[in-house]
Amino acid sequence: MRVQEKSQHREASMPTEVLGFVGLGVMGQPMCRNLVRKSGATVVAFDERPEPLAALAADGVQAAASLAEVARRTEIVFLCLPGEPQVRSVCLGGSADGGLAALVKPGQTVVDMSTCPVALARELGQTFGAHGIAFADAPIARTAQAARDGTLSIMVGGEAALFERLRPLLGCMGSEVTHCGGVGAGQAVKLMNNMVVAQTVVALAEALAVARASGAVEPRVLFETLAKGSADSFVLRNHGMKSLLPDHHPMEGASPTRYILKDLSYAIQLAESAGVTLEQAATTRRLLEAAAAAGWSEAYYTAVIRAIEKR
Repeated sequence: MRVQEKSQHREASMPTEVLGFVGLGVMGQPMCRNLVRKSGATVVAFDERPEPLAALAADGVQAAASLAEVARRTEIVFLCLPGEPQVRSVCLGGSADGGLAALVKPGQTVVDMSTCPVALARELGQTFGAHGIAFADAPIARTAQAARDGTLSIMVGGEAALFERLRPLLGCMGSEVTHCGGVGAGQAVKLMNNMVVAQTVVALAEALAVARASGAVEPRVLFETLAKGSADSFVLRNHGMKSLLPDHHPMEGASPTRYILKDLSYAIQLAESAGVTLEQAATTRRLLEAAAAAGWSEAYYTAVIRAIEKR
């Protein structure tokens, strides 16, 4: 009864705006699908590729012919793009439409769910704010399967009142929606999350490489025993057990090496701007760069073990 009452309350409090969604990649497409299915709102989406738009049409998502159409028809625009260059183009110009900053009107809201530098989030907050447009950064964590299941962790930077207004909609895409602070705070948490995860992947890859090279312990026994002790973690049970151990590093459906290199670079950039030197993050980046140079740029970044074993 309580679950049902909670669900009914959530539906009753769900905003009814027309929503926009730009960027329908591995994460964006299922996020958009969950948004239209669970919010009950009209969703207008845009992507440069026709395939995801066609796939989402069956769920009721309306395809926009341009970024300008999304801006014209919607009150809240969600972005889920690969990184800084794409977000800059979509928001500040360089796209065929001139950028959202020139297209949206006072009273509208832009929510960037991409992973970008903190400095860019703050720049966007100032730019949109100067035009009377609300802005929040809301990057996502967890896997592509979590995007499909609607169980992402979403880290939000923005004003508290805006967060409360967005929370029901973000809850359509994530099971954990956290207000981290002002604009840029969501990106800061996401970058530190990915930095810690990448370093943990490298630590597990090194442990596995030692087990394989020395023959001192069977690799499966190593990981299964680590999972029973203080070295247990989400990364061990997922990246370790499901990818490192079977030596399976897919080329699609998972975060590729080049994406994690991007995120690590953003994290190191943030640290340097604060006068902090990240020794382990720099080492992790070098190993990932070696993996990418060896032909694993598009593979799941657990392929870093290939660079470790080669060394």
